[in-house]
Amino acid sequence: MSIRVLGIVGSLRAASYNGWLLRAAVDMAPAGMEIEIFSKLGDLPLFDQDLEARGDPETVRSFKAAIQSADALLFASPEYNFGMTGALKNAIDWASRPPGKSVLSGKPAAIMGASPGSLGTARAQLQLRQSLLATQTYAMLQPEVLVAKAHEKFDAQGRLTDEPTRKLLQRFLQAFAEWVARLRVV
Repeated sequence: MSIRVLGIVGSLRAASYNGWLLRAAVDMAPAGMEIEIFSKLGDLPLFDQDLEARGDPETVRSFKAAIQSADALLFASPEYNFGMTGALKNAIDWASRPPGKSVLSGKPAAIMGASPGSLGTARAQLQLRQSLLATQTYAMLQPEVLVAKAHEKFDAQGRLTDEPTRKLLQRFLQAFAEWVARLRVV
């Protein structure tokens, strides 16, 4: 079985731990899973119904098309002020439109995150999970990837070097492949 996954990083920072985590997932994806990273989250304008009424901007159309063509979504979300980033929330708001016809509806998804803090993006993942519930996106519940003290788990080049975290990510990606396969049968 082949699975095309769109990876979405909630951070705009070039040296983001979550970008590094998603690149590690690309390298460690199980056989049959291909992860493509959407790297233009920062190019999306702020969601505005007046702007939407004039027609989605090209960057929004491109984002929605990338979601539509993917079999599943993999979010790597940092935590800002106990929640997901504004950039990620904005992207979900755009992708959730039009109501009832969202490209997110029915799409399998998984959430992971890395943070220098001790909770490893737990609160941000809960908030993201709530938004995905509203869009009828099927977020995998377990296992969770909550990378705490991320500055100790990656080297200066952004490579995931912590072996227990690498093993967790491998189990997570395998479980995600199985989650997507289960939802294809339904």
